[in-house]
Amino acid sequence: MSAVLNKPSSLLHQIQIEKVGEWNLFKFSDSLQLRMEELLEKKKADQLALEEIGELEAIAELDRIFTHINAMMAAQNVSQ
Repeated sequence: MSAVLNKPSSLLHQIQIEKVGEWNLFKFSDSLQLRMEELLEKKKADQLALEEIGELEAIAELDRIFTHINAMMAAQNVSQ
């Protein structure tokens, strides 16, 4: 059985820009952050449903993308 794949772009409405110190950073909405944490807990307990595997993969992909973008923006701000 394979996981249902969700597109990370389906979660874009759950992304916000937040001012942290001097920087504007991409962040998950509180509800998306909570959902990711719930799914990670279920994964640790080996209790993820098939649909949740795809959901977690999509959230994790966005997390990697935004972490990279935020790091690039931070590095650019430091070098200025």
